[in-house]
Amino acid sequence: MGNIAFTLVLAATLAYEPAAAMEHQHDAKVQHAKPTLAVGAALDGGGRLWLARVENKRLWVSRSDDGGRHFSQPVAVSPEPEEIVADAENRPKIAVARDGTLLLSWTESLPQKYAGNIRFARSTDGGLHFSVPNTLNDDGRVTGHRFDSLATDGAGRVAVLWLDARDRETAGENGAAFAGSSVYFTQSADNGVHFSANRALAAHTCECCRTSLAWTPKDPLALWRNLYGTNTRDFALANLDTGEVRRATDDEWQIDACPHHGGGLAADGRGALHLVWFTQGKTRQGCSTNASPPAASRRPCPLAIPRRRRGMQPLRRQAARC
Repeated sequence: MGNIAFTLVLAATLAYEPAAAMEHQHDAKVQHAKPTLAVGAALDGGGRLWLARVENKRLWVSRSDDGGRHFSQPVAVSPEPEEIVADAENRPKIAVARDGTLLLSWTESLPQKYAGNIRFARSTDGGLHFSVPNTLNDDGRVTGHRFDSLATDGAGRVAVLWLDARDRETAGENGAAFAGSSVYFTQSADNGVHFSANRALAAHTCECCRTSLAWTPKDPLALWRNLYGTNTRDFALANLDTGEVRRATDDEWQIDACPHHGGGLAADGRGALHLVWFTQGKTRQGCSTNASPPAASRRPCPLAIPRRRRGMQPLRRQAARC
């Protein structure tokens, strides 16, 4: 499924035409412009491909019923233009609940340096109309709220997680040092109609690496690049329901800067977790992947993803410690 989804997203990105008309509800007027390549995509239960992309300071959603060969007329999500982040590490997110509800999150960039808001909207009529977007970060600060991720269990529960600078700002106001950023999240039990108060999950995280969310058959899990010791930037994995946080990788990548390389997280139907990430650590270098069975008692050894220009070849286990 992962390979199919990737192929569909790639085809959609290459074949997609810029939005040429209006959104039905907000009467948006569109001018042609070069669209961004950083898109969000999701497959619904019927195999339809949904695409969320930014163009002319608007977030647009379209659908393909034939595997990405043709797309419906794009519909604007937001009623007014806003500065929406759409780059490799921070792109709009889209998910589809089992009842067809479309869920979207994105980062709004603010004029202040590194400042932003986490935004959310939903559609209950197949993407014809969208709710008025609302801001999920509830601290009221003009500060960093960025690198959001979105996940749903399909049955009404929704989670949105992001990197948040409120703790660093508070520490600075009190004359204290604070390394990195923090991870905050909010959850909904009614398909995004209402969200809970923001909750801190971890402090001292990498500031500019994308986060990732996945829903196992039981729990929502989060992956992000964390700070360990003095500038060791490896990944942490956490359960949003229990708050339990554990180290997910032991690459020992020590760098006094943000690598701008987040990881990917997915759960299959058995509840097994699949991680993929890049590292330049002491223990291993390059891209790696990992699969953890639902009842695993220890973290399995990562598999190195070999560098090869053409074709495919089997993954190999790292010889380094696991």
